[in-house]
Amino acid sequence: MELSTWLALFAASWAISLSPGAGAVAAMSAGLNHGFRRGYLTTIGLVAGIWTQLVVVGAGLGALVAASGTAFLVVKWAGVAYLVWLGIQQWRAPARPLAAPGAGVPRLRARDAILRGWMVNAVNPKGTVFLLAVVPQFLDPSAPLLMQYVIVGLTLGFTDLVVMGGYTALAARLLASLKSPAHMRALNRVFGSLFVAAGALLAVFKRGA
Repeated sequence: MELSTWLALFAASWAISLSPGAGAVAAMSAGLNHGFRRGYLTTIGLVAGIWTQLVVVGAGLGALVAASGTAFLVVKWAGVAYLVWLGIQQWRAPARPLAAPGAGVPRLRARDAILRGWMVNAVNPKGTVFLLAVVPQFLDPSAPLLMQYVIVGLTLGFTDLVVMGGYTALAARLLASLKSPAHMRALNRVFGSLFVAAGALLAVFKRGA
């Protein structure tokens, strides 16, 4: 991949990562509920989900999902159901201040945090269609494709680690100062509603969009 092409990809990656979506909501939700260090594990899962999507696209399965109505709908509604489930869980989360967590609050396991982030991005046909439209613009068909996909994956992963880390830190540092249960309950419901809204947007997403 030529330097000029990579610079264009790098710029596009920042724009992609900064665009608000389910990943940003997941990162901020994790920071709100578990603090930066534990919440950042969700970002690692988000990046793993992007890489999964990229492997799917590179293997040609992405084109199958985009072209097959049945496959697309199965993946799409699985993603919708998962985002709505996350919203319900967030809505019902305990109204506790992050700055002073209760002794009885279970600690989020690293595996669960990573899996949660992975699911948000991996089970999302909108991401598959998006990568199918964007990634080929930065590939040289006459050159070996594997290394080009690796470069694309590392670039997307880097920008997402930085941006989602910023979202996580923002939620952990600014929202951690809230000590009122009423405020925390309201924030939980805001983030829960955002997850449901992300699911609703995915529900109306169509292959031709």
